[in-house]
Amino acid sequence: MPKPLWSRQGPTVRKCLCLTSHAPMLLLLLLCHLHLTTEMKQDSVRSAAYAVDCEDYVHVVEFSPFDSGEACSLIAYGGNNYVVVGTCRFQEEAAEVEGIQYKMLRTFHHGIRVDAIAWSPETRLNSLPPQIRFCTAAADGKLRLFTSDLQEKNEYKIFDGHSDYINDLVFAPKEGQVIASVGDDHTCRVWDLEGNQKAYFVLRSPGVSVCWHPEEAFKLMVAEKNGTIRFYDLTTQQAILSLESGQMPLMSADWCLKNTFRIGAVAGNDWLIWDIRSRYPQDKRPVHADRAKLFRWSRVNENLFATTGYPGKMSSQLLVHHSGHPQPILIGSAAVGSGLTWHRTLPLCAVGGDHKIFFWITEM
Repeated sequence: MPKPLWSRQGPTVRKCLCLTSHAPMLLLLLLCHLHLTTEMKQDSVRSAAYAVDCEDYVHVVEFSPFDSGEACSLIAYGGNNYVVVGTCRFQEEAAEVEGIQYKMLRTFHHGIRVDAIAWSPETRLNSLPPQIRFCTAAADGKLRLFTSDLQEKNEYKIFDGHSDYINDLVFAPKEGQVIASVGDDHTCRVWDLEGNQKAYFVLRSPGVSVCWHPEEAFKLMVAEKNGTIRFYDLTTQQAILSLESGQMPLMSADWCLKNTFRIGAVAGNDWLIWDIRSRYPQDKRPVHADRAKLFRWSRVNENLFATTGYPGKMSSQLLVHHSGHPQPILIGSAAVGSGLTWHRTLPLCAVGGDHKIFFWITEM
């Protein structure tokens, strides 16, 4: 009796019977492969590994990219009126934790919708007293710098200067004594912690992302909606390098923590990746049928990144990609998702939703 040419054990056993003619045999093998690929794609659609209930609709969520001084990770989310700061631990990093251990530290009244959050490297939980410092961008076009010792001291300062929506902001990653922000008013502004403007760059279209790399302290990456990404020298306050996506609208860009040469972005329906030694993308793929919204590199692996589809539909799709794989390695769906952030030391990302934060863990 002829043996099957090919078989697969497990839940998707598909046996291709031996055929005498080569053409039908190749066709059958191809059909088997396509069937398995379809099943694998369906298998990769995953609900969140963990979820945390929140006090407000979550517009934005950010893990702190800095060491808090304790075993837990800091996370902040912004809603319509509040910013909530808490800590997370996951079973993937601590044997004594079952699933997720989440603890809320403090709710900060914000009074207006939160559009973006940036953590300061000066935030420490192991100091006496502890210090929490972060900055927000709000729907009124102002920045708010919050400082708290989680006890009596709870201060905030308002930075006024942008004349339209602020889309992104970031602290200088070493000392955290300055903050950069970009907005729809075609500007990138650099502020000290008193709210004084230290530098000002005129852009050619709305600024959508701003990044500061810890290994490149005097360079600032600014991504514009028109598809251009520029690097500015903060000493001379001049543009020193530009990258072109060749398509619009560019909605989000990120500078890879693990490899300073790599820049990623989403524009239109595609993700794009550059090696900054070349002006044009070295790789790009269409991923979101309803336009892509956010791009974020993993903080632990230079080949791992995530993208999200445009919010506003009933469900927002999260895709996790590995640059060595042609298809997304994880597809996650969250009801009305917004925001996207990676854990500092785990291949784990989070997306906000309606009174929830969802967490997906992926393989390296």
